[in-house]
Amino acid sequence: MSDSDAPDSSTVAPPWSYSSAPTAFDAWRERLELLISRPADPGRWAIVVVAVVAALVVGVLLVRKQTPPPELSLPMAGSATEAAVTPSTTTVVAELVVHAAGAVNQPGVYRLAVTARVVDLIERAGGPIKEAELDALNLAAPLTDGQRVYVPREGEVVSGPLDIGGSSGEAGLVLDLNAATAEQLDTLPGVGPATARSILDERTQKGRFGSVEDLLDVRGIGEAKLAEIRPLVRV
Repeated sequence: MSDSDAPDSSTVAPPWSYSSAPTAFDAWRERLELLISRPADPGRWAIVVVAVVAALVVGVLLVRKQTPPPELSLPMAGSATEAAVTPSTTTVVAELVVHAAGAVNQPGVYRLAVTARVVDLIERAGGPIKEAELDALNLAAPLTDGQRVYVPREGEVVSGPLDIGGSSGEAGLVLDLNAATAEQLDTLPGVGPATARSILDERTQKGRFGSVEDLLDVRGIGEAKLAEIRPLVRV
């Protein structure tokens, strides 16, 4: 073999020459090279243009075929999104239903706001009558749902045990130390049957109490216990 017959080492093979298996793109390329190598002809160049376009289309299709489809992520059952829409079952009391009785102009059952006080109920019931003994009540006492507030008349002694501030008792009623019975005194905080009897004995021996502070003379009542019952009694 002569030097002229030896392959030119400076000639670089095109990239597609390294592929071992011919592809559709290789077939179109060979046809294109064949057409270009022939003498120029208008019809031939039209075929060349069509071949180029066809090659581009084939290449685009091959690229799109190799592109993996995008993955879709769906929320899992029991996720935070589902928990966020779970309705709340908490019940909130929006109003109170209370009973106004006794010396008011319009006794009856009324609906009031949850922040209402005894004075609010009396006003809602038309206000007190002329003979009402408002000093027997704690007008600032808060109300609770289902309470009954009884407004006594002047000189009236309310009989029976009291449930101060309870849902079934006489809300806000203040005891008159000079008229209360042992059973009524026994309902006061920190006052049992023995202390209630001592209060009655003190009242019998010395006469009417002149002030709430006179309870300090009763055996079993000190400053701490007096501070507890002071808002609930009067003279």
